[in-house]
Amino acid sequence: MGKVTDTPQWHTLEQAAQQVRRTHMRDIAADPGRGRTVASGAGLHLDWSRQRVSAEVLAGLLELARACGLHQRVEAMFTGERINATEKRAVLHTALRAAPGKHVIVDGVDCVALASATRAAMATFTDAVLSGAARGCTGAQFTDVVNIGIGGSDLGPVMVAEALRDQVTGLRPHFISNIDPTDAFETLRGLNPETTLVLIASKTFTTAETMANARLVRQWLVDGLPAASDVGQHLVALSTAVGLASDFGVLPERVFGFWDWVGGRYSVASAIGLSVMLAVGVDTFEELLAGMRAMDEHFLAAPSGENLPVLMGLLGVWNRDFLDIPTRAVLPYEQYLHRLPAYLQQLTMESNGKSVGLDGTPVTVQTAPILWGEPGTNGQHSFHQLIHQGTQAVACDVIVFARSRHDAAGQHLTLLANALAQAQVMALGRSATELAEAGVAADLIAHKVMPGNRPCTLISAPMLTAHALGALIALYEHATFVEGVIWGINSFDQWGVEYGKEVATALVPLLQGDRAAADVPEFTQASVELLRSMQ
Repeated sequence: MGKVTDTPQWHTLEQAAQQVRRTHMRDIAADPGRGRTVASGAGLHLDWSRQRVSAEVLAGLLELARACGLHQRVEAMFTGERINATEKRAVLHTALRAAPGKHVIVDGVDCVALASATRAAMATFTDAVLSGAARGCTGAQFTDVVNIGIGGSDLGPVMVAEALRDQVTGLRPHFISNIDPTDAFETLRGLNPETTLVLIASKTFTTAETMANARLVRQWLVDGLPAASDVGQHLVALSTAVGLASDFGVLPERVFGFWDWVGGRYSVASAIGLSVMLAVGVDTFEELLAGMRAMDEHFLAAPSGENLPVLMGLLGVWNRDFLDIPTRAVLPYEQYLHRLPAYLQQLTMESNGKSVGLDGTPVTVQTAPILWGEPGTNGQHSFHQLIHQGTQAVACDVIVFARSRHDAAGQHLTLLANALAQAQVMALGRSATELAEAGVAADLIAHKVMPGNRPCTLISAPMLTAHALGALIALYEHATFVEGVIWGINSFDQWGVEYGKEVATALVPLLQGDRAAADVPEFTQASVELLRSMQ
């Protein structure tokens, strides 16, 4: 297939978009049956009734998906074809949570069996730590776990640990990611080396930020333990580099690996999730994976018009390319999901922030929107003003749960009322006529008009459980993939991340005073000299 923009399905949608732009969401919402635009799967409900999409547009989007071979691409991913073409790798985060008895063979290796074996080893280790069979070097039982990682080795575990905070029955989880030493010093403040377990999450065991922090924390352990030789009892490596981990002092039996068919931003169900397992226990971690698996199975089996990831991905393409909406806000009305927007920023923008197609030529579409967000109702008192009355439309995902784990005097109902109210105002706005009929002074009407037409998807579930969280994670993973298929890009490489690291490594000697260390632009040299003068 050539460029997606050359297909008749794309041209049909462009024509439909011209009509939609002339139609207000109030008119679209008046269509009979608009309140029944809800798809369900894996315990989640996707309500797209507030999207600027008619039945005809939805049919056109589904036709576009067929023209782009979406079904075949999904099958290729789940069966282990090397769809990450630039790195010649399979993409099998789904194998991490596949049901027992499933088999995905890549190069003669059963990836599901490999993942299951690693998870069983993680569970054995977790049970030993939580039961007190595995202790620190002084015989004290572990009370805290510190995960050192960055990117997917941090954002996924942090988000999940925060989302399941009220279900922490094991070790208290802590996370260090930023190479700024303040992150490590503040995280370690108040922790006891004798009762702290440290996980170093780096596939290659060479990630610059992670290893710098690992050395800092290792020294903290050395300083706080009876002998330097005891440090190994407090270290775990989440890595494939057993030799390098051993050289660092990690015992070989405490190295838990993962594979090149697991991208960092998709890795929380792998060994990278060990900090979560140590915090919430094996059973709750397995419940998380069961939610992911349920969404995987729904993605594979549900008809496209009822398929949550397919619908969500196609709506993302419609808003970005046909309605020209450059940003997307994720608004979880659930405090436990306060780290979800940051997690999704990496998932979506690292995956689809691409300007070159699979064939190496420039894309002819707009790809990933800028994603941002904050929990409700906090966002309502900051950036919702821009959403409602700013000069650019923002597409929004509002995430709600029917029940709270901590209701107080019906306060959760107030939260739900706010979520539904915001979604309604985003879609419908408030017209000058409505304001006049409400008796608003004439000189204030223009200031109080809200244009609406802010597309909004409402995602809901009965309660935030580990299962619901897993399904939500997999929903966004697969919707991101759907978008990438339509745009004709590789959602699974991240070359834009790599080059900046190379340049930073070259600049360190220059900052140390070696003027010949790097050939840099004049402005970088000037900045180095200014910073050195202030040191």
